[in-house]
Amino acid sequence: MDQRDLPVVLVTGTTGLVGRHVVLWAAQHGYRVRGLVRKPSSCAGFFPEELMPVIELVEGDLEDGVSLEMAVQNVNFIVHCAAKVGDWGPTEEYRQVNVEGTRLLIEAARKQPAFEKFVHISSLGVFPARDHYGTDEDVPVSTFGIDGYTLTKRESEQLVSDYSQKENFPAVILRPGFIYGPGDRSVLPRLIERLKTKQFAFLGSPEKLMNNTSVHNLVQAVAAVLKHPTPAGRIYHVTDGRLVTKREFVETVARCAKLPLPKKVVPLPVAKVLAKVLERIWKLLGKQEAPLLSSARIKFLGLNLDFSSHRIQMELGYQPVIDFQQAMPAAVADLCGEPAETFVEPPQRKIA
Repeated sequence: MDQRDLPVVLVTGTTGLVGRHVVLWAAQHGYRVRGLVRKPSSCAGFFPEELMPVIELVEGDLEDGVSLEMAVQNVNFIVHCAAKVGDWGPTEEYRQVNVEGTRLLIEAARKQPAFEKFVHISSLGVFPARDHYGTDEDVPVSTFGIDGYTLTKRESEQLVSDYSQKENFPAVILRPGFIYGPGDRSVLPRLIERLKTKQFAFLGSPEKLMNNTSVHNLVQAVAAVLKHPTPAGRIYHVTDGRLVTKREFVETVARCAKLPLPKKVVPLPVAKVLAKVLERIWKLLGKQEAPLLSSARIKFLGLNLDFSSHRIQMELGYQPVIDFQQAMPAAVADLCGEPAETFVEPPQRKIA
């Protein structure tokens, strides 16, 4: 097939963990890929040379509507991975990118006659900070008492849903859990640093579950959404086939990084009180970085985060392609600049 006849997918957050892997998958599976980046000249060599005939890096910014209008010209699909991430800082700074940037992108896409589907990457963090046991997509999410990042991810979900319901905009929302994989430069580096300096402690029971989502499995979910008809505004949870305990998660990272296994445990009620005190002090002092203990980190490490991904499996045939014990060593090896001897690139499952 002539490359000009291939469907065009625009990927935002191209240089991030998720965006990069979506670009790589799409370029190898029959799409022309347009990657939105702030400065294309700084991305030389970011993708394999053999894939560049079907990858175009275009300059754009989620806060610049004109650049988005240009980026979406003649696209068929958008996979919106870009977001301002973090667990600290003014909510309005997150809102400007995560909500208003999404609005500008949707408005630009609506003007394209060949546009088919908008895939919005959200987060399971939009749920209330409590223990979860099989929580599915029908359970209400939270708009109270969450940090700026997760609050604005919830607001961006509502924005996408409103466009889908009121304007019949063809969008799907994916909610992954904690995303990890080769290229992670966010959570894993902080965790490894805490393990190195022996500042890490389990918060409450180490046997509570994580909501782990390998980036390779998330890409399979994106593929399923692109290839199957879906109702406008449909929401899907995406997790690994096997959720792991906090203990397995942290000890696997420690072993892969060749660090001692942590033993300290802080009772959860104590951790919650300390987090509130530290957050208040940090805000009064105008600190730019989050304290060692925060409400967001308690949510991540102190609660049972068991979410159901049954819907996407049943409706779209999503099946994870890699287990945590295969995927995490590759993520840590990549971060440490070492070869992942036990890692084998997961097979690409054919989406019917």
